[in-house]
Amino acid sequence: MRDAWPEFGTDAIQLEQEFGRLIEFGTDVVHPNGGAAYLGADGTPDFERPVYTWITARMVHVYAIAAMRGHATAGIASGALAGLTGALRDDEHGGWFTAVDRDGDPVSDGVKSCYDHAFVLLAASTATLAGVPGARELLAQARTVFAERFLDGDRCVDQWNRDWTVLDDYRGMNSTMHAVEALLATGDVDDASLWHDRALAVASRAAREASAQEWRMPEHFDADWNALLDFNADKPSDPFKPYGATIGHGLEWSRLLLNVEATVGTARAPGFLNAARALFDRAVADGWNVDGAEGFVYTTDWAGVPVVTARMHWVVAEAIAASATLARRTGEARYADLYRLWWDYAQQYVIDDVLGSWHHELDATNLPAAGTWPGKPDIYHAVQATLIPRLPLTPGIAKAVAESALGDRDHRPA
Repeated sequence: MRDAWPEFGTDAIQLEQEFGRLIEFGTDVVHPNGGAAYLGADGTPDFERPVYTWITARMVHVYAIAAMRGHATAGIASGALAGLTGALRDDEHGGWFTAVDRDGDPVSDGVKSCYDHAFVLLAASTATLAGVPGARELLAQARTVFAERFLDGDRCVDQWNRDWTVLDDYRGMNSTMHAVEALLATGDVDDASLWHDRALAVASRAAREASAQEWRMPEHFDADWNALLDFNADKPSDPFKPYGATIGHGLEWSRLLLNVEATVGTARAPGFLNAARALFDRAVADGWNVDGAEGFVYTTDWAGVPVVTARMHWVVAEAIAASATLARRTGEARYADLYRLWWDYAQQYVIDDVLGSWHHELDATNLPAAGTWPGKPDIYHAVQATLIPRLPLTPGIAKAVAESALGDRDHRPA
């Protein structure tokens, strides 16, 4: 399963060119106080907004990868990382704030979320492989905090207060999903099987939860891990906790299950391929071209009826990644055909050839919108969509790039 998917030919050149264009878009992302700024539609940093941990960590991840690909972005990765070792870190109680304001003060009462900490773990892992100064120390801290505060057997808790004395009753599958990505990535750094084993346990639990809902992944749970299927029914467009089944997460989980399977071996992940297929097929059936126009809807109810019909850029990015991963894993032409269909859709509607990057949101007619995501805050999903189709199922993106899995960089723009 580590063999590359059959050669793309001109597709590989196209993907590498888009990778370079995305990297160029965010080169002004470093905030003067450290960390990554929220980017506007044209890539201009918005210093009026807080500095977010999740954006900062994602930008460390992508710019460290770019540096390993030969781009002159090590300084960007280092500048963003300074936010994670500086203002965003809680030196008093440990861990990382959700965000800090322009004066460096924590927002949201200094809460500590699994979602943010998963991305810190991912960023530190990638930056360590890239040799970014301070990354190794950050990785050690992130591993300790994540293991002690957020891992709970084969599940992840979601949110603590600032001093770790109060654990919120909510449990979320979004943060759990990104925890699996981060656990795989940190295990790749030094071949630490413990972290890969943890990813396997969490992914196995998630697959069972999806199976119980006809492969529509439940997103929200109470403290006893009872699914809250009506959670946020009054806020269906929430950017992080929307009501219903999230189409993009079904696709993303599909890919991650195959990454876990490839990492630990099929014998230890029985049924993961079938689960990946089922998640993928359910997301495509419920989400693609279901409301009279091309594109994936954002969410559906538990019968598969569309709820939010806006098209989010990250959903098609994950569709591209999942279809390519399934094509490599199975060798089946239908997945390769879907990959090309969705890449063509992204080129036609989502990729912004005028201002750069990808439109983060389109309306139901595929025109740019900003109901949920104003601006273009980061490039994480889009960048990964240009890399995953060209990489093996394991190791993860950063380790594969570090091991030159993309070859000799002949396609990298000058």
